Amino acid sequence: MKIGISTFLTDQGIRPAALGRALEERAFDALLIAEHTHIPVSRRSPYPRGGELPERYYRTLDPFVALASAAAATERLLLGTGVALVAQRDPIITAKEVASLDLVSDGRAIFGVGVGWNREEMEDHGTDPATRGRLVNERLGAIRELWTKDEAEFHGEFVDFDPVYCWPKPVQHPHPPVYVGGGERAFPRVAEFGDAWLANNVRADALGPQIEQVRATAGREVPVTVYGVPGTPEVVEGYTGLDVERVLLYLPTLPEHETLEHLDRLAGIAARFR
Repeated sequence: MKIGISTFLTDQGIRPAALGRALEERAFDALLIAEHTHIPVSRRSPYPRGGELPERYYRTLDPFVALASAAAATERLLLGTGVALVAQRDPIITAKEVASLDLVSDGRAIFGVGVGWNREEMEDHGTDPATRGRLVNERLGAIRELWTKDEAEFHGEFVDFDPVYCWPKPVQHPHPPVYVGGGERAFPRVAEFGDAWLANNVRADALGPQIEQVRATAGREVPVTVYGVPGTPEVVEGYTGLDVERVLLYLPTLPEHETLEHLDRLAGIAARFR
């Protein structure tokens, strides 16, 4: 089982290059970072975990700028979004950003994607929350065309463009792996667009049946990465008996010296399960 890190990179925490170096030095295999462009002050959408929304949600760095910085400081670390909010992203720009990250990292990009939960945030981007699922599916389809076709075109309900040139193309073939986040409602999206399922902090005792379900929906073996796993030996051990490719231990957003201390502890735990 591979072990990586999931976190929020913000202006208040460790910088991306320093974090990337620290993860590679400690033998973590991947870094996936969260994305929110902003958070509306109104707060009509309740925080899914309950209580007040943590400040880190509205202080996140742009994920592709941050990951490019980490790419320049590392050689082996996989670098991904966990997750990019495709309902809020232009597909042509996003296709170019992911492909550019894949190029500058020499083929280490992971495109983790999700629909999102904050309705006001989506609305500020011109997205109707009622149709966000269909919108995301079309945008993923368009991104795949842009990555894989020299003259790409797409004609749908929400995304429509005639043949275009769009470079760079990704280094990875046919494109960077798409990790689809979400629960059971996202399983058809995993089947159509996903190279893996990104399970968001699903407990080990509940994960087994869901793995069977997502694979039955897809009709194939779907690799599973678990995001946001608490960094304790007992929790990590629970995943060892499941067919899980990777767990991403949750790293709090902290200043650099505190982050390095925390990573030393997580690295000690990870070493037990490699």
